[in-house]
Amino acid sequence: MRKISWFIFLFVPFIAFASEQPVWVESTGEAHMGEMDTLKDVKDQARRDAQTKALEKAVGVFIKSHTLVSNFQVADDLVYAAVRGKIKKTEVLQEGWDEKDRNRYWIKIKTLIEPVYPEKGQGLSLNVALSKTTLKEGEEVKIFYQATKECFVYIFSVAADGSVTLLFPNSLNTDNRILPNNAYEFPHPNSPIKLKAMFLPEFKGNVAEEKIKVIATRKEEPLIPLGFQEGMFQVFDAKSTGMIGDLVKKLNRIDPSDWTEATVRFSIIH
Repeated sequence: MRKISWFIFLFVPFIAFASEQPVWVESTGEAHMGEMDTLKDVKDQARRDAQTKALEKAVGVFIKSHTLVSNFQVADDLVYAAVRGKIKKTEVLQEGWDEKDRNRYWIKIKTLIEPVYPEKGQGLSLNVALSKTTLKEGEEVKIFYQATKECFVYIFSVAADGSVTLLFPNSLNTDNRILPNNAYEFPHPNSPIKLKAMFLPEFKGNVAEEKIKVIATRKEEPLIPLGFQEGMFQVFDAKSTGMIGDLVKKLNRIDPSDWTEATVRFSIIH
């Protein structure tokens, strides 16, 4: 039976560059006067348009601030993909009728927007566990998972060198659909894949920590189109910084109730 070694790297604590503070953004909105519109209607429409654009801009800032430079932070930052914005204050900078189009009213505003993180798992809940949380070098480990609804799961191994490995689905196991409340494990008992905890040859410490990130989506989603195939797994090296940004952007387009995630950690000892 062929065995696949799963190398475990020392986990380096990350530095968070993002804050939970509200941000000021500027935006411009517009509206056109219709036959049945009043001046108040047009002004309100322009203001709402500007506020919508401000919210979109602020959400982009929140996501970017949590999309850190190293891929291993996918294990902690994916929750921010569901971030939304809440308007706290609006200041009008300029407004008026367009000189060239007298039916067009425009407004430029400055808006204070705070991040709001919807509670995950409202429509989908995911439980993940490992066969062991403390492993000796060379020991095998299994990943157990279960969801409350039918969904598609994606299992990632996140290494401290910045690389991310998509463990499942893979070239041998492409069907990642699971049924509600059924218990699953990876690797499957009959699978040739074996996950073994291994230190890198140059590792000098006594304990290494690793993370497993599992994402579940209600619909099958092409979450990871990039990277390269190394054997049966899809791997993203530390230079593939676009991977996390692309993944977060895709999850941000999914309703928060239609996806969820879970992280488990374990230690490797000599």
